[in-house]
Amino acid sequence: MRNLDKAFKQYLKESRMNLVQQIRELRLKKKLTQKMVAKRANMPQSVIARLESGEHSFSLDTLQRIAFVYNKKVALV
Repeated sequence: MRNLDKAFKQYLKESRMNLVQQIRELRLKKKLTQKMVAKRANMPQSVIARLESGEHSFSLDTLQRIAFVYNKKVALV
């Protein structure tokens, strides 16, 4: 059972990193700064920086607010 837990945790970490990378790449593609995204999402720039670092967890609310900036939707599957 421990191997399953470890594998699942690794899967979640890789999925989160993939999502973080997509968010950062989209910001750069749109030529936006972290500060610009933060202002449009009505949150501090430090939240964007922490999210993009991939080292911190983030809430679904934060993800929704950032998605709104890019005219995207969050879907859980």
